[in-house]
Amino acid sequence: MPLVKTTAIVLRSRKWGDADRIVTFYSKDRGKIRGVARGARRPKSRFGAALEPFSLCRLDLFEKSGDSLLRVSHIDLVRSSLKLRESLSLIDSAARMVNVVTAITPDGDPDSLLFDTLDQGLASLHESEDPTFTALLFQIRLLGVTGFRPQTDHCATCGKTQFIGEPQFSPVAGGLVCLSCAAHQRVRCVALSRGSLSFLQQAIRLDSTVVTRLRASGQVRGEVEAAIEGYVTVVAGKRIPSVNFLSVALSYKT
Repeated sequence: MPLVKTTAIVLRSRKWGDADRIVTFYSKDRGKIRGVARGARRPKSRFGAALEPFSLCRLDLFEKSGDSLLRVSHIDLVRSSLKLRESLSLIDSAARMVNVVTAITPDGDPDSLLFDTLDQGLASLHESEDPTFTALLFQIRLLGVTGFRPQTDHCATCGKTQFIGEPQFSPVAGGLVCLSCAAHQRVRCVALSRGSLSFLQQAIRLDSTVVTRLRASGQVRGEVEAAIEGYVTVVAGKRIPSVNFLSVALSYKT
């Protein structure tokens, strides 16, 4: 069986059999992959805390021909997820990040920029004073990285560049639409104030090292959150599930 070495982020984990776990990773070299960790639930497992959700690790896996499920042989923890499980807000924000990545990425399709974006997003949560807002900025950047950058310069349906009244964001069209096109959208549009549109445009265009300096509150934040949540739902083909806090908290106690 060929040996695969890669760096990966743990997206999710579930129990399998009496003592094992099946773990979903987003890896730098292989994209989204799944592996079985034999004995991971035993008290003295060699895997320790390295398989906890949101962790960054280095992996050795064995690949069997014709089997999409790899076998986790060795793992080194690079960045622990312990900090991200200190509060419900951090858990919710980290889970939002990995759940969106899980939902919109196919298996076995590596994207090093996407990996770096997720890695930076989770790392930024460690120092964030507003985890929910950090997760929002992450989703905006992720949409751009994966080819779903929101259209904010012209009508995403007819191409008009001049808008009358409040800009309308269409989750289905993937960006702004004029009032005429908004009337024909099958999903309700989100009205954006000029301040909300300006914020969204900056969040899309600014470099990742600068975008974290952006701030938004009140109406602007609410409108942008509604627009991005609706768009992510359309891109993923489903609503991103809410976090089962108890499951996250207890997942590695059994």
